Amino acid sequence: MARIGILVPPGNPTVEPEMIAMTPQGVTVHFTRMHASGVTGSLSGQEARNREQIAGLDANIALLAMVKPAVIGLAHTATSYTLGRADEAALLARLHATHGVPIVTAFGSVLDALSHLGATRIAFGTPYGMDTTLQGKALLESCGLEVTRFGRLEGVTNIYDETLERAATLARQVDHPDAQVIFLSGVGMPTVGMIAALEAERGKPVLSAASALMWNLLRHAGGIRVAGFGQLLG
Repeated sequence: MARIGILVPPGNPTVEPEMIAMTPQGVTVHFTRMHASGVTGSLSGQEARNREQIAGLDANIALLAMVKPAVIGLAHTATSYTLGRADEAALLARLHATHGVPIVTAFGSVLDALSHLGATRIAFGTPYGMDTTLQGKALLESCGLEVTRFGRLEGVTNIYDETLERAATLARQVDHPDAQVIFLSGVGMPTVGMIAALEAERGKPVLSAASALMWNLLRHAGGIRVAGFGQLLG
């Protein structure tokens, strides 16, 4: 039985059910919550909450490491936008050396998934404020990717209150004829239940931070596949 661990932001009601839905037979998934204060899921204060969560990662990973997972995933895409490429790489290397478990991020999983799919032209959508959205766009571009169109979901009060239907609307909003893949950031926004249908509608792969993270975790757990959640996972 393969085990995977996932670090979840406080207040996020979406990650556990979506990850459990994508977990195939022969794998168990184990969660722990990161720490952050303030109104979780709110666009206000997101950067400060990101840094608070980063500061507590050692304690979180020490807890998950007790179940001896093959890999631990950080289910929070915007953490990577706050850190940037160099600081994230240094942090992951230190955490791996300290705790003896491979650590992957949601955003790093998206980059690996895009490489796996051979995609370099991306339509990019988020439920974040514009500052965080622009951080994500800049990080994608710094990794050599072309963002053919980007946008943010309007009218977001709290990311955790969003729906599959609104996520699909965002995907349609940012899609572009030149985009090879649609990427929806934000693990707190539900996505996985509409990916297969949206791929059929748009005629191209659709990645969410959640689906890419699970694909990467399963790669580390032995390359296990799971059908029903889009081209990447199937």
